[in-house]
Amino acid sequence: MSASSRRILQIVPQLPGTGDGVGDYALNLARSLATEHGVETLFAVARKTAVTEKEGFPVLSGLETLFDSPGSGWEHAVLHYVNYGYQPRGVPTLLHKVVQRLRPQLRGRWLTTFHEIYASGPPWKSAFWVRPFQVRIAHAMIDASTVCVVSNPAIERAIHAHDAAKKVYTVPVMSNFGEPAPAEFATAASPKRWVICGGTALIAQSLRSFEKMRPLIPAEFAPEHLDIVGGRQDAAITSIVERLKSELSVHQYCEVGVDLASEVLRQASFGWIDYFGGSKVSPGMILKSTAFAAFCAHGVVPILSHREEIIAVDGDALPGPYFLREDSSRFPSHSELVTVRRRGSDWYREHAHSRQAARIYAEALS
Repeated sequence: MSASSRRILQIVPQLPGTGDGVGDYALNLARSLATEHGVETLFAVARKTAVTEKEGFPVLSGLETLFDSPGSGWEHAVLHYVNYGYQPRGVPTLLHKVVQRLRPQLRGRWLTTFHEIYASGPPWKSAFWVRPFQVRIAHAMIDASTVCVVSNPAIERAIHAHDAAKKVYTVPVMSNFGEPAPAEFATAASPKRWVICGGTALIAQSLRSFEKMRPLIPAEFAPEHLDIVGGRQDAAITSIVERLKSELSVHQYCEVGVDLASEVLRQASFGWIDYFGGSKVSPGMILKSTAFAAFCAHGVVPILSHREEIIAVDGDALPGPYFLREDSSRFPSHSELVTVRRRGSDWYREHAHSRQAARIYAEALS
């Protein structure tokens, strides 16, 4: 392998390692590609930054810089596509121009990771009116790609609806809150210890429904302690936390480091996640949630606010999936809890761990 083929360009919307989910995913991937496969990353960050390197990985500020030095020092490219990340209305025309310019000059492979593909909505939402433009650019990104990576079946179906022959790898997103070694869950957490994690918006959304649904949780798992991991200080979150504190122990860890977040998560048995809120549920889309990934990575049993019949990768199904709704629920039995936690952790290491992701990317780029 030549020196240039050991160095890839990763295009991201924001500076990695700053709490942006896509950027953090790219940084975790860069670490594992370097450690496991000797592949170094050069980051091109769409949003302007004064930072010139991140953890030893060089950083280019602004997509325009790629016009000046196309293909300089790298052979392959990985584009992390999240349309709203590159343009507020989800129509990233500048990114489209960059890809049109760079792709013909690329000696190696162009891999696009579709974290999102395009939006939809009712006529009174802007997504309805810009969708045709979003679809057109997304299709151009598919056409430019040697291969694509997706986190869930819904995006894979959208890609194959445009190009049935396009090679697509399915890799659930990895945890941004750490990936601990296998733990012995039998002596670990209390079955009444719960956690909510993620960014500010997801935490607020999940806390609102947790407060409402908590009385419906089976008595043997009824929360006595709740940890809240991630996000920023927020008035709406604080208000709910104060109400919950009158009935159970609550501890909040805002803007927490990875090591502490991982330690807190390992102490919980159940994690509550309200990923879709009041919007339409798309089966399998939960696999693009870093909060869901963090639960699985730490052997925490995810309890969803929506119902899904199966969550699987390559036919390998995650236990459950477990959920709680006003009209129905599914929980493991008390005697199954340790086994379910261990199986969830094993499933994560098999399909979503950063080492597994790096292996698949390295294969796709070879």
